Amino acid sequence: MAGRLKGKRAFVTAASAGIGRACAITFAREGAYVVATDIDEKAFPELRAAGVAEAFKLDVLSNEAVDEAAKRIGKIDVLLNAAGYVHHGTVLDCSDKDWDFSFDLNVKSMHRTIKAFLPAMLASGGGSIVNIASAAGVLKAAPNRYVYGATKAAVAALTRAVAVDFISNGIRCNCICPGTIETPSMLGRAAAQGPEGMRNFVARQPLGRLGTAEEIAMLALYLASDESSFTTGGAHVADGGWTL
Repeated sequence: MAGRLKGKRAFVTAASAGIGRACAITFAREGAYVVATDIDEKAFPELRAAGVAEAFKLDVLSNEAVDEAAKRIGKIDVLLNAAGYVHHGTVLDCSDKDWDFSFDLNVKSMHRTIKAFLPAMLASGGGSIVNIASAAGVLKAAPNRYVYGATKAAVAALTRAVAVDFISNGIRCNCICPGTIETPSMLGRAAAQGPEGMRNFVARQPLGRLGTAEEIAMLALYLASDESSFTTGGAHVADGGWTL
């Protein structure tokens, strides 16, 4: 099936790499007018070549920058929040700075974009918000993911709160809970662990392999499209059986 987002306008954060990049390209291929944003501009030419309509630098840690982006773009039908950071360590390794940065990027950035874009979505009769959470923190604990797990649990709660508050206004809000996905960020964390790093990441996936960003993008596509019109407030798992 092609054209699943034909006629829709989508705004994607953290679109230069990983899940955000895969979602931006997938949405464009399915007919959406995609606005891709990231703090890293290097991938923008590639995104445009893949069909993304617009790409510009955006710091989702800035209220002013997000508000200005919303004013510039106007009405959208789909908001995909993919910005995030994985802190490694227990509570004993988590400084106040680590805690504040993790919550600012992983949770408050979504608060910023939703608050900025929601009024126009409401005025136009609705839309779909898709937040990238994680199986870690939402469904089970992962070692050395103390503040990361806390932030992703907060994303799931934020998602439900938005869903229930605007359920009668045509707004749907869902989150995706991936397992271990092969992205540049994940590969960097594996490399930092030495020769055993990649084997350790693969070993915790019952399917015996890592997930791909494109697989997560296909779930995001479903949640963004009208095919999921009866679906809101959910934490949708794509974790290769990790939480079974």
